[in-house]
Amino acid sequence: MTALLRFDDLTLGYRRHPAVHHLSGAVREGSLTAVVGPNGAGKSTLLKAIVGTLKPLEGRIALDGIDRRDIAYLPQQAEVDRSFPIGVLDTVLLGHWRRVGVFGGIGRRRHEEALAALAAVGLAGFERRPIGALSAGQFQRVLFARMLLQDARLILLDEPFTAIDARTTADLLAVVRRWHGERRTVVAVLHDLEQVRAHFPETLLLAREPVAWGPSAEALGPANLLRARAMAEAWDDDAPACRRPPRSAA
Repeated sequence: MTALLRFDDLTLGYRRHPAVHHLSGAVREGSLTAVVGPNGAGKSTLLKAIVGTLKPLEGRIALDGIDRRDIAYLPQQAEVDRSFPIGVLDTVLLGHWRRVGVFGGIGRRRHEEALAALAAVGLAGFERRPIGALSAGQFQRVLFARMLLQDARLILLDEPFTAIDARTTADLLAVVRRWHGERRTVVAVLHDLEQVRAHFPETLLLAREPVAWGPSAEALGPANLLRARAMAEAWDDDAPACRRPPRSAA
């Protein structure tokens, strides 16, 4: 399988202090990958860099055969403003934006696609409800429905199952499996290791530096988990700023 996404000696951070340090590797097209690690390990930072909202301090991110318009990104719920007065159906219809643009019209076919997406996530009949009136699980279903309309080749999920009920989690995992079956590439930041072992074939274990990357059963082995915990505990937030190595003379 070809690599859709590649990291070449990637270092990410804020104010020159690294949050992800010297990551190299590739995400294969059509793969289903979990990103796990201790709190503060740089997992969310990595997704933001893939989307393009954070520039690398060093190294690079390479997209093979796609551009960032082919990426669907679901941030953590805490980062989404639910106070805006918009209804469920209109929120889902925003998933068409990449194809219709700012001034494009939403015809009957696209409207029906949005209704079908809501039905696929178990929210048929919720079209007119304001998003501010939804539970956390219902709102996450709405965001997944919107992503279904985006028709993206690369899907990034940041803690998609945090603070939602077990039934919603199971239903949304079924959507993830649907994407995987459609040969889309999914990368998800997760905390539940048993969930990762059960549903995600590949894992990147990150503790600001990469600890392991490969089949989940191997990456999440006891020795790797202990090493990740030790690396996180030993990290010095007051260490000097990350510096680029000097260029060699031509």
